Amino acid sequence: MKIINPATEEIIKDIPEDNENSINKKFIELKSAQQDWSKTPLEGRVKIIQKFAELLKANIESLALVLTSEVGKPLQQSRNEINGAYTRIQWLTENASKYLSDETMVQQPGLTEKIVYEPLGVIANISAWNYPYLVGVNVFVPALLAGNAVMYKPSEYSSLTGLEIEKLLKQAGVPAYVFHIVIGARSVGEVLLNTSFDGYFFTGSYKTGKYIYQKVAPKMVPCQCELGGKDPLYVADDVADIKSAAAGTADGAFYNNGQSCCAVERIYVHEKIYDQYVDEFVNEVKTWKMGSPTDDGVYFGPLSRKDQAIFLKRQINEAVQKGAKVLIGGKPVAGKGFYFEPTVLVNVDNTMDVMREESFGPLIGIMKVKNDEEAITWMKDTEYGLTASVYSNNQQRAERILSQINSGTGYWNCCDRVSAAIPWSGRNHSGFGATLSHVGLRAFTKPKAYHFKQPA
Repeated sequence: MKIINPATEEIIKDIPEDNENSINKKFIELKSAQQDWSKTPLEGRVKIIQKFAELLKANIESLALVLTSEVGKPLQQSRNEINGAYTRIQWLTENASKYLSDETMVQQPGLTEKIVYEPLGVIANISAWNYPYLVGVNVFVPALLAGNAVMYKPSEYSSLTGLEIEKLLKQAGVPAYVFHIVIGARSVGEVLLNTSFDGYFFTGSYKTGKYIYQKVAPKMVPCQCELGGKDPLYVADDVADIKSAAAGTADGAFYNNGQSCCAVERIYVHEKIYDQYVDEFVNEVKTWKMGSPTDDGVYFGPLSRKDQAIFLKRQINEAVQKGAKVLIGGKPVAGKGFYFEPTVLVNVDNTMDVMREESFGPLIGIMKVKNDEEAITWMKDTEYGLTASVYSNNQQRAERILSQINSGTGYWNCCDRVSAAIPWSGRNHSGFGATLSHVGLRAFTKPKAYHFKQPA
């Protein structure tokens, strides 16, 4: 498989792909090693994962270079991602004992009732390319902490980073046959779906997630899908600092080229402040530099995938045909690399694909609304349900709005952020299940109830 640098279109490396035979061999090894790993005391597993976190930090520069070379994100954003993974691992390891240890629920004379959290067994982690450290850590870290063995399939677009993750996990002390990586694209994923795993954890698009869910359903094992979003954001008329709100929300829309499942994908602005907000938003984006992702100060690198530019252009053309206006951007950048201009559309409405279907790129539509009720109507008009944001000076107002949106996460005066302490989950076409928090730690376990009654 050829690994291509999206900034230069040069081949970085050829790496061998896995096949059915190699995957079956790795699965057998994982199956045989999992029991011993689960019997390793939890404190021992925690220390190993903490060591992995320290190795991430110690090797951040070389790891960031590899990540940038294959997905195209600016080097500082790659460093940010690895630092974010370190922070998440800290929370997960610090809280593993609290949420994975046995719990005594009833203790009275002659009777004890307790819950034991047993590992699922061997799980498949089919991961994503846009944040391979973050979305990977969300799954394989709690899975390993809970005593599972993991077969990890990185995206074909971030395979080199996947190999770095495997190397450092084993350097930290994860036994050789407790974590295996498999390399390849769709055909490798198909083999995983036909293998007898004890759980499936996928991060990616709705279309692929739906396919995986349907395919593994007859196995009757846990399956979690963290899928995409068309995340709405509303800017109310009581915002005091419109310039600051515009800058923050622009970053929420365009960070990592908008290639984030929780990126702001559509913006609704109260008519009283609409014109000023749009002006401030566009002015902010114009100050951000596009260029080689290894250059200092670059905000926009190339898209990670070449074909995404075609999809973005199609959304823009459809919107313009329906009456939208392009304020800045609107097309791929000529020359080497998969660069696309940051694009802002106005005069948009919810009949346009740009306001309905996930863009996953540096493209945003900004729509004027008359009041909160109209904003709520359009924010709810979606098949997705990952995040929703409200910018307002009034928390009660924001909470009232957010409580009416069927999303896994609500933001007040922030957006596009994830915390290890609270669940990360989607609704509707954004998926199901949860990672992170105590919910995410226990997602990789099977609770077992014990009733101990003393003889009379």
